[in-house]
Amino acid sequence: MRKWTDRLINLREINTLRNQIFVGFTLTIILVLTFAGVFIYGEVSVLLRQSAEKHIQQTAIQANGRLDALLKQIDSLTTQVVADSYVQKLLVKEVQQMPTKFSERQSLLQVANNYMAFSSGISSLEIYTLDNRRLFPLDDSSINRISEEALAAADGKKGRIAWIGIDPRSPDSVLAIRRIHLLDLSYSPGGYLVVHVNRDYFDMYEPEAKSDPSKNREFMLLGDSDDNPIISDIDHEAARSVLAQTGSTVTIGQERMLAVRQHSDVADWKLVLLMPVESATEGISVLQTAIYVSIGIAAFAFLLLTLLLSTMITRPIQRLMRSMRSARFGGLRLIPADRNRFRTLEIDELNNTYNQMVTHMNELIQVVYEKEITQSRTELKALQAQINPHFLFNTLEAFYWSLEEKEESELAQVILAMSGLFRYVIGSAAGNDEWVTIRDELEHAQRYLQIMKMRFVNRLTWNIDADEALLQAPIPKLIIQPLVENAVLHGVESRIGPGSVTIRVFSARPGFATVAVLDDGIGMDGETLAKLMHSIEGGFSKNPKKGAGVAMSNVQRRLKLYYPNTAERGSGLQIESKPGVGTTVRFEITIPAEGGERS
Repeated sequence: MRKWTDRLINLREINTLRNQIFVGFTLTIILVLTFAGVFIYGEVSVLLRQSAEKHIQQTAIQANGRLDALLKQIDSLTTQVVADSYVQKLLVKEVQQMPTKFSERQSLLQVANNYMAFSSGISSLEIYTLDNRRLFPLDDSSINRISEEALAAADGKKGRIAWIGIDPRSPDSVLAIRRIHLLDLSYSPGGYLVVHVNRDYFDMYEPEAKSDPSKNREFMLLGDSDDNPIISDIDHEAARSVLAQTGSTVTIGQERMLAVRQHSDVADWKLVLLMPVESATEGISVLQTAIYVSIGIAAFAFLLLTLLLSTMITRPIQRLMRSMRSARFGGLRLIPADRNRFRTLEIDELNNTYNQMVTHMNELIQVVYEKEITQSRTELKALQAQINPHFLFNTLEAFYWSLEEKEESELAQVILAMSGLFRYVIGSAAGNDEWVTIRDELEHAQRYLQIMKMRFVNRLTWNIDADEALLQAPIPKLIIQPLVENAVLHGVESRIGPGSVTIRVFSARPGFATVAVLDDGIGMDGETLAKLMHSIEGGFSKNPKKGAGVAMSNVQRRLKLYYPNTAERGSGLQIESKPGVGTTVRFEITIPAEGGERS
């Protein structure tokens, strides 16, 4: 037990304001420095990467421009070959079924050498007729050694050069085919020109850059339209893998590379420049070390300042706590002012405030004690008051079931209506449910009329006409029943024969609902109506015989209380009456917007 007590004491000593300030400030500065370091590290990394991407992007654009220039050079040279007059002459003879002689085909060697001298990249030229015979070089090889897809690509170009890709028979060369159109025969097809271009011809790097890889951390990859590598600084399988990948970053083995792609519209080829991610961000390690050192120095300096600050704050508070602790054993006592001990303005003010609090609390102790006694007595009386309504409801319930057993259904319904009426009224008197719906108010008025029916028998009829859309609108509790009661007592009762009461609820304008209570009693003349309105506004009835003025005055005051803006526009209770015709009492309420609530 003593061991656990010692642990609790140690925990309390650790959980001090000084330690909390120290730990809180320390964690805060660590989080701030860490966030700043991570943010700076991330931003600089992005900048370095963007700079590297921009560099290789520019290199890729330059390389792609050079590639297009080489391709256009081959395209221009082959255009001159297919338009050569001697080549055109021999192919016209072949089309006209006049075989060329061996000596004429030998002359093509001089023509081909003349054109090949303008380009170091072309390793050989081949000329074929439409019937698969090769005119040059001098052998009988058929064009069938070229795939049907390649011939279809050449035909699809309609005289433009079609770059096929790596030559299947010679992996060191690139194959291109161009269909020859005969100028003298309305540009009709006359044969094919097959060009073999050395793969090294498309190497974009300078020889000195390739000889020293340490100076050049970039890799170039050129692929055809089928993603087959043509020129590559990496092995064949890795090159095919890179051409198949998308995105700005690719993976070769275990190494991540930045990839910038360019597309050659001349040959429909892809040019990809690669740079290791580590090379792009090699300066980040220096920045990382600088950030770590800065965080360490800042954290250490902040710890010292936090320790000093926490000591300055908590030491005067600890002195004040020791002075206040002595008051626990002898009641609430004033602490002597010691300005030499509390040297800060805040602590000195805390001491004065505590003394004022002790004085005030001593004064309140007696008051609180007396209030507790009074409250206990009040709660006892309230409990007794709750027993009476409970007894009333149980009694009415017993009457109801007794009448049901005796098959007095009409009287049973009247008792049931009385029970509902009492519950509604007593609940309002207790302050419960200050606001109800129009439906609830109309049901309460109908229960009242049902009870009055027992008194007047066939002399009383009523009708309730309410707009279904307005039944859920909020309305103050017990605002309609006093008007119905007034209509029964002053309208129906004053008639010799049968009388009726009508309750109407309708909307005459958007956002408002009108409640009207009509009776067909004897009505009032203008003078009587004016006196009634004066008594309603004044709150006291000059004819207290039946209390009409008091009830309606209460309704009028509540309407002005709950709907002040509406009352200012001339609403509140409005009474219309004529002798021998009857009386109509109406008022207008606002309908809150959908989803709105009454306060």
